[in-house]
Amino acid sequence: MACRKAGRAKGPELSEAAYTVGTWESHDGLTLQYRDYPGRDDRPPILCIPGLTRNARDFEPLVETFAGEWRVVCADLRGRGESAYAKDSSSYTPANYVKDVSALMEQAALGQVVAVGTSLGGIITMLLAQTEPDRLAGAVINDIGPVIEQVGLQRIRDYVGQGRSYPTWMHAAWALKDSSSYIYPHFETADWLRYAKRLMCVSGNGRITFDYDMKIAEPFGETGEAVDHDMWPAIEALKGRPVLALRGELSDLLSDSTFRQMAQRVPGMETVTVPGVGHAPTLEEPEALEAIARLLARVTQAQRA
Repeated sequence: MACRKAGRAKGPELSEAAYTVGTWESHDGLTLQYRDYPGRDDRPPILCIPGLTRNARDFEPLVETFAGEWRVVCADLRGRGESAYAKDSSSYTPANYVKDVSALMEQAALGQVVAVGTSLGGIITMLLAQTEPDRLAGAVINDIGPVIEQVGLQRIRDYVGQGRSYPTWMHAAWALKDSSSYIYPHFETADWLRYAKRLMCVSGNGRITFDYDMKIAEPFGETGEAVDHDMWPAIEALKGRPVLALRGELSDLLSDSTFRQMAQRVPGMETVTVPGVGHAPTLEEPEALEAIARLLARVTQAQRA
């Protein structure tokens, strides 16, 4: 059962950082929601864009590290978290997600942002660099690239939209461990429980279920592709600004070969392999947080120049 039933319980709160809730309207009439964590107003806000089945809670490690010094805005894409589900499932496409994020930046008057995109969020960030390059003061691309490995795509097609539910949070955590232990081989029980509470919520019937519209799988399953055109020009559009690319050492979606080509195509891009994790780094890894801190320092320096 979906989380959108009457009386839906919100996703559990993990971070102690205070935030306000904001909403914006999509071009096709959906009310979408974001979390807005306050920070200094002399720096561009960090705009966090989640992956295919993720939501705003996915960025709590980044929030806990950087909010206060930086304003952090975490979006729920259409069909995820607290944002409205699309009336037409065919609208769950990268082109519409880009329109949605662009509308968020406009309606929330964000100005230039440092985009942090995980997986699908990274695709959205690259496409934004093509369509609205002046909006980006910097970018973090988390475990995605212009070439997406078929083995990883097949794994995603096998699980997305399945609609599984669990009686307790511990059952949900155990199920994630069973299905994903090869992605996070060093996770302990507490890690799996925390991970479950980012991905899932309590449904109207009291069971724990994934916090997204199962219909997001329909256009993805029909095409079998994440995007429908050449993405190399999109990542090359990030040239001229601070850029960080992260790759999980065990990733099945972003190959090491593609990762190295990305660095060659975008001069000045820092590339960091996060050890011991697959797709995608959770951004609580020390290597990831240290790299993001370096990226933000570069953004600050560029803003002062």
